[in-house]
Amino acid sequence: MSSSYGESLRLTIFGQSHSPAVGVTIEGLPAGIPIDMEALQHFLDRRAPGQNRWSTPRKEGDVPEILSGLRDGFTCGAPLTAVIRNQNTRSGDYDSLKNCPRPGHADYTSYVKYGSHRDYTGGGHFSGRLTAPLCIAGGICLQLLERQGIRIFARIRSIAHVQDNTPFTDSVAEKAFPTVDDAAGRAMVQAIEAARRDGDSVGGVVECMVWGAPAGLGDPMFGGMENRMAAALFAIPAVKGVEFGDGFSAAALRGSENNDPFIVEQGKIVTATNHCGGILGGITNGMPLVVRAAIKPTPSIAKPQRSVDLTTLEPQTLQVRGRHDPCIVPRAVPCVEAALAVALYDAYLTAQHEKEL
Repeated sequence: MSSSYGESLRLTIFGQSHSPAVGVTIEGLPAGIPIDMEALQHFLDRRAPGQNRWSTPRKEGDVPEILSGLRDGFTCGAPLTAVIRNQNTRSGDYDSLKNCPRPGHADYTSYVKYGSHRDYTGGGHFSGRLTAPLCIAGGICLQLLERQGIRIFARIRSIAHVQDNTPFTDSVAEKAFPTVDDAAGRAMVQAIEAARRDGDSVGGVVECMVWGAPAGLGDPMFGGMENRMAAALFAIPAVKGVEFGDGFSAAALRGSENNDPFIVEQGKIVTATNHCGGILGGITNGMPLVVRAAIKPTPSIAKPQRSVDLTTLEPQTLQVRGRHDPCIVPRAVPCVEAALAVALYDAYLTAQHEKEL
């Protein structure tokens, strides 16, 4: 099972949804860097469950416990390992799923790969619970990137059929519902509530901006920044699509419309537009990075669904019990920021190492 990521910065995520803890080990952090634990906790709180009516009522404090890698608040050069204790588990809610996989979830594919030894409670290692340690790593990387003048922030671009098309140039993280247009946000909340009342769920799109990334990060071919960021984003279980800049809409443009003309501003080469989303040939060009992640509707819904018994192959009607988000999109916003922060800091460290050679 591959649960590791990175080149110069290497992180490994471990644990299951209902195991005693989930956690992360981060290798490659430079020594002597202060980590603001209060800021890290504030970041983790944005992802934590049970805070509003559009998230699961499962209550978890998501307080990280640092086991190694910090001394007197500074990185010490050793691998940094942190855990979050799982406290509010109800494994009995998943007894019916042992032999009856949820449509849209990894229950079936995990059974095919790991058989009866898989941990099906809470989704096991395939659960969105594993985004908590991802956010530990990402929250730390966000702090380190900010020290280099690189800022990352995301917002909800759409939920169901409701769009927030208002441009944004700053963080909306302090909002209870992170949209730029508050009216669109209220309409999205209504769409979530309507799905919840129907025993259903909805998905949406998270849009992320990166300001201050220098030109030259990334590589061509398999080491491109799109490759690195997409790999990190797909660690978020609900992500089903990723696009950069104009993404799929660029396919409908002519080259004369899609190309970004080069100009000089204050003695610096920039582009007049940013259809490419700040990346050309897998390498950052110094313009803001624009990334969107499509988040699928939560597969665990209260509506009856068709499934089969894994042992008898007989048809079954499944009605999922337990505590689940009617929409995972709001809690995915900091997860997207975290994934991109990990990818960018890894690329930044790699670029620094290359300069030293």
